[in-house]
Amino acid sequence: MYTLVFTDQYNRRAARFLKRHPQVREQYRKTLLLLQANPHHPSLRLHALSGRLTGLHSVSINLSYRITLELIIHGKRIVPVNVGDHDAVY
Repeated sequence: MYTLVFTDQYNRRAARFLKRHPQVREQYRKTLLLLQANPHHPSLRLHALSGRLTGLHSVSINLSYRITLELIIHGKRIVPVNVGDHDAVY
């Protein structure tokens, strides 16, 4: 199991995101559970980002929404950074 480490900033972003998109709440919850169990699960479509977001990764909530995160494999820690649609997180 991996440990999800939520920052106050991320919690505020997630709360705003879920308020604007309540229909995604259950998919978001399932994504976090799967991320905690196995961040390399194919349905998450985990991939490294480049450019100004080098060092971060992204996982998919669904085809429209993503979570960017800092993935620290050594400590089995995952720190979510941002959540939103493609344009909002990239």
